[in-house]
Amino acid sequence: MKYQEWEATVPEAIRGDSLWKAKVYRLALFSCKIGWHDVTNLFNDRRTRSLSDQLYRALGSISANIAEGYSRSSSKERAHFYEYALGSTREARDWYYKAGDVLTAPVIAHSIMLLSEIIRMLLVMIPDQRGTVLKEETIEYQIDLTDASM
Repeated sequence: MKYQEWEATVPEAIRGDSLWKAKVYRLALFSCKIGWHDVTNLFNDRRTRSLSDQLYRALGSISANIAEGYSRSSSKERAHFYEYALGSTREARDWYYKAGDVLTAPVIAHSIMLLSEIIRMLLVMIPDQRGTVLKEETIEYQIDLTDASM
């Protein structure tokens, strides 16, 4: 399923919500939708049944945590839920990599690429909500030692 085809099937109640404007949320919902087919394929192989459950839980958690965070009033709380979404996205990407013996290489590559894009977006959103930078700024200290008695 292509993104544009999927987007046309999303109910107006979801598309009409202001959350829909967040591209990261739309991509997270889409990754869960296309993941359904992958999870089904994994479940059909006895060896990867538990992997399929873990993958689907992780995929579902991404958009759910973005939605939860988006609905919070403080930026600190939003960042907290976006961090959960980041963890779930990395977990899902990890499970996809491990599913390589059952799913096809193009499916794995596409899913890892999509999840990596979500990770990049969340890595911008989290510090933005926290109001922090990931790197400490350099501060120059000046000390006048002329009056120091030693």
